[in-house]
Amino acid sequence: MNIQIFGKSKCFDTKKAERYFKERRIKFQAVDVKKFGMSRGELASVKNAVGLEAMVDPGHPDAVLLSYLASDQAKLDKLFEDPTLLRTPIVRNGKQATVGYCPDVWAKWE
Repeated sequence: MNIQIFGKSKCFDTKKAERYFKERRIKFQAVDVKKFGMSRGELASVKNAVGLEAMVDPGHPDAVLLSYLASDQAKLDKLFEDPTLLRTPIVRNGKQATVGYCPDVWAKWE
């Protein structure tokens, strides 16, 4: 397994996700999306796994603005430019991905 956890340092669900994998002694790479963001390839991979709407943090003040963008590509570009719009944690395992705290799905990856 090659687990990546994209999260925000003050996100409670991100900390819970990290604890989930630590408790099971599963190695993971933690990435702070505010500092480092995600590559376009990583964003596209997550979009293919969970869908674009699931990736957007509904609590973010600019989340409504995304709905006015015409194409999915324009929305992905905006998420690339402003990674704080992403709902966290985003957990990737190869081509599989989850958004939010999803221990039921992660258990199937083990």
